[in-house]
Amino acid sequence: MNADDRNILARGRVATRLPAQDLERARRFYAERLGLEPVDERPGGLLYRCGGTEFVLFESTGASPGTFTQMGWVVDDLTSVVSELRRRGVRFEEVDVPGLHTEDGIAEIEGNYPSKGARGERAAWFRDSEGNLVGIGEPVL
Repeated sequence: MNADDRNILARGRVATRLPAQDLERARRFYAERLGLEPVDERPGGLLYRCGGTEFVLFESTGASPGTFTQMGWVVDDLTSVVSELRRRGVRFEEVDVPGLHTEDGIAEIEGNYPSKGARGERAAWFRDSEGNLVGIGEPVL
């Protein structure tokens, strides 16, 4: 097996899949709160594209426990994005655990991986209408 054979997935793209118990409720949340519309729709699923990546909301009888970040966006100005999403009715999580504390919904995370920032990142989390935990991060250069 040569090196190209071992890295077959490295040439692929990653696409997130998020479960939704009520696909229409999820569609409304993503449209009204996040300003996103699906680029494709099939029975049981909605496809969204953001910045050259994609994610799918799929109809599911199962639910995520919502105990970990399932998907995240990287933005240039976290404060502005959080402010705008709050204006649209998104509620951000407050976290206070060892090593992670939010103030007004935003955490300063020193040296956090997978941040592309030299000094870490600033981050915020919210739950979508289906209980999926979603993050937003801004690299700190």
